Amino acid sequence: MHVVITGANRGVGRAMAEACRARGDRVTGTARDGSCDIVLDVTDPASVAALADRLNGTAVDLLVCNAGVLLDRNETLEDGYAPDLWARTFAVNVTGVFHTVQALLPCLRAAGGAKVAIISSQMGSSQRAKGSSLIYRASKAAATNLGCNLATLLRDDGIAVGSYHPGWVRTDMGGSSADIAPDEAAAGLIARFDALSLATSGCFETWDGRAHPF
Repeated sequence: MHVVITGANRGVGRAMAEACRARGDRVTGTARDGSCDIVLDVTDPASVAALADRLNGTAVDLLVCNAGVLLDRNETLEDGYAPDLWARTFAVNVTGVFHTVQALLPCLRAAGGAKVAIISSQMGSSQRAKGSSLIYRASKAAATNLGCNLATLLRDDGIAVGSYHPGWVRTDMGGSSADIAPDEAAAGLIARFDALSLATSGCFETWDGRAHPF
C-alpha cells in the first residue's frame, strides 16, 4: 500500500510514517523543511503542483492530510487574532488540505478504492466551544466540513474520506502534559484509516474509534 503523509517530519505525522513503514507500507512523507522524502509547502500552489508532478500519477492508496499549525494559542479577544493569523492558519489547515487532495486526485483515482484521512481536532467541534484559540478552532471546523463535502464529491470515484481527532498528544503543539504519546495516537489513527470505507465515508472520529460530535 502506498501512503502519502503531509507534515511527516515530527509529532504524530512522523509516528504515523514510522508505523506504516514498519508494517510494510510504502510511505511518501512530506515536510516544508526538507527532512522527509519530498519538500512540500501546502500553502504554495507551485509546491503542491511539484508534488503531483513528482508522483506523476503513481497510485496513492491513502493520503493523510496531517500538516497543520496552531498560531493563536495565547491571543486575546480584545486586541488579538490579527488578520495575518487567520490567513496563515486557514492557508495550511484548510486550503492546504483541499489543494493537496485536488492535486493528487489522479493518484487517488489510479489506486482504486483509495482513502483520504484529514487530521482535524476536537477543538473544531461546535459542541466543544471553549472560547479560546478561535482561529485554530474555526480552521479545524472548516477542515472537518471539507472532509464531509469531499466524501460526497468523491464517492462515485470510490474514494472514502474521513476526519479524525488525534487525541491530546505529547508534541510541540500538544505540550508535555498531554494525555498520550505520538506512537499511541499513530497506532489508533492507522486502525481508523484501515477501517474507513465508503460505508463510513464522511465520518468524524477519535483516534480510539469513537464517533466525535461535529
